[in-house]
Amino acid sequence: MESLDCVVVGAGVVGLAVGRRLALAGRQVVVLEAEAGVGRHTSSRNSEVIHAGIYDRAGSLKARLCVAGKRALYAYLAERAVSHRRIGKLLVAVEEGEIPQLERLRAMAEANGVRDLVPLSAAELRSLEPAVRGSRALLSPSTGILDSHGLMRALQTDLEAAGGDVVLRSPVLGGRVEGGRLELELEGADPMRLRCRAVINAAGLGAPDLARAILGLDPRLVPRPYFARGHYYALGGRSPFSRLVYPMPAPDALGIHVTLDLGGRARFGPDIGWSDEPSYVFDERRASRFYDAIRRYYPALADGALRPDSVGIRPKIVPAGEPSADFVIQGPERHGVPGLVNLFGIESPGLTACLAIADEVAARLS
Repeated sequence: MESLDCVVVGAGVVGLAVGRRLALAGRQVVVLEAEAGVGRHTSSRNSEVIHAGIYDRAGSLKARLCVAGKRALYAYLAERAVSHRRIGKLLVAVEEGEIPQLERLRAMAEANGVRDLVPLSAAELRSLEPAVRGSRALLSPSTGILDSHGLMRALQTDLEAAGGDVVLRSPVLGGRVEGGRLELELEGADPMRLRCRAVINAAGLGAPDLARAILGLDPRLVPRPYFARGHYYALGGRSPFSRLVYPMPAPDALGIHVTLDLGGRARFGPDIGWSDEPSYVFDERRASRFYDAIRRYYPALADGALRPDSVGIRPKIVPAGEPSADFVIQGPERHGVPGLVNLFGIESPGLTACLAIADEVAARLS
């Protein structure tokens, strides 16, 4: 049996950020990843947006860590020369009846400390984005886009420079609490057991299942996982947009919005659908829903202009129809297992918040 100081399970953007943070603090860190490469799931199948901190209630972990994470992330991306752009976002009330919801979002953003939103009339909206139809809008100048793969490379480089390791193809089957220490059981080419002072469960889609497989952790404290699939369609031809465009959100999703990548390509998505197991198979039957949703704010969308692009899965911990849950960062103060921190439901804005989440985890272990 090998003995280690800190083991992070999951080499997505959050796991890498946590591993980096702990390694820089002088901890011996190994990040275990089941896949053959880092960030193969949620971290690389998303909108690559740096969120401002608009959508979540004041005082929630999502709101607090998004705002703190945004500041830290912009500084880190600049320091490490990771490609990004502070491109700005438009939140659009398409119909007059949506204006009260737009105002509620503005009030929520201000309560979260986001005070740079600019209200726009219909005429001002048309001036900024002539292709977009709407009755009123808010401009979020601090929203941006980034290269998520470049971010993960930078985090891994920092982690390894500080003495940490990322070990691929090393799925963790489960573990147990033994003598006040955690033992993990690893599958893979070289199965083994690891005895650890600290374990951070950053397994994303698999985090609840891993937690449930740790003997000695009360299973009543582990939420049930739900898999929300989101499709993205790419726009054929040149993009008519210069900013991100978001309609009013639904209770469990932000709506089918316009995202731009660093090359200027426009994508629409994600929608939301639910499955019992993670699956990245693209369902082209959803195209008609995309056309209908997009034409509400982009009426010039031509038939046949959308191309299937990708599918991502959000690691939800509430079922369909329920409002999105807050992040769950569950440390020893909650479950009583020394050295264990579980990360549940780290969906959007997890990418934006990754550095702040890492600070939060470090605080739970101190």
